[in-house]
Amino acid sequence: MSRQRIPSLKLLMGFEAAARHGNFSRAADELHVSQSAISHQIQQLEEEVGQPLFRRVGRGVELTVAGQVLQRSVQRSVGMLRSGLDRIATYLDPGLVVIAGPAELLHGWLSPRIDQLLARYPALCPILSTDESARFIDETDIDIAIGDRPLQQAGLLEVPFLKDEWVVVANDRLAGQLASVPAAQHAEHASLICLEESFTRDDTAALFRNQLAPFRKHVIYDDERLLLDAALRGRGIACLSRLVAEESLAQGRLHILADYPRIEGVAWWVSRVAGEPRSPVVTDVFDWLIASAQ
Repeated sequence: MSRQRIPSLKLLMGFEAAARHGNFSRAADELHVSQSAISHQIQQLEEEVGQPLFRRVGRGVELTVAGQVLQRSVQRSVGMLRSGLDRIATYLDPGLVVIAGPAELLHGWLSPRIDQLLARYPALCPILSTDESARFIDETDIDIAIGDRPLQQAGLLEVPFLKDEWVVVANDRLAGQLASVPAAQHAEHASLICLEESFTRDDTAALFRNQLAPFRKHVIYDDERLLLDAALRGRGIACLSRLVAEESLAQGRLHILADYPRIEGVAWWVSRVAGEPRSPVVTDVFDWLIASAQ
């Protein structure tokens, strides 16, 4: 069975306006055409679908059952079209740059630097996206992507960005208490808060099997931002990404405990289109990111 031909958008828009107003004259005024033009469009549409869509009621019209079914479909479709056009209009703003990356890195490293970025480029409007499914630049409205490996997508400029490490930290009060206690006795004076994945990660598992094994586990999290918050509240010592904790370390709210090893972490990459981007500010932001990582 062959699929029915879809009527033209012009006919469907005329129908949508007439159905919404219940009046051909008002629909014509909205679309800036004559009433006879709307009548002709409805007649043509009814011929194409093979069913009457309106019935006359006094000076207006009302939908038939077939018209009601078509109205719901057309309204959904028109809504999606308008949403898409609005999205395109926003994306074409020359000052807008979409940066996609892991939430913990955007939160810990990039967010504290946003004021510096905006001071450098006042016309910039960055969109920070944590959409982990965004794996293709351009195809998903992404200008710059930060990830733990190159995207290996054709036509991209991809460079090493940031080198992370895992550090054991405590807040200012707890770090002060532990400073006067031998490392072998730390577990008697503090609890351990950690990420669930830290027990099985290739880079951190040994630390938890050895130096951190004596500690009582206080709370286990599945989000590094929650772990950061807990460490700042003094709920225990924590093994955190240095980049996630960077602002708190710089402010003296967290301290790295020197008695525990610093472990090599993720090597982050940053990517953008290799050729001319849709806006020069994309190149500016990309270069700024790399310079700020030095």
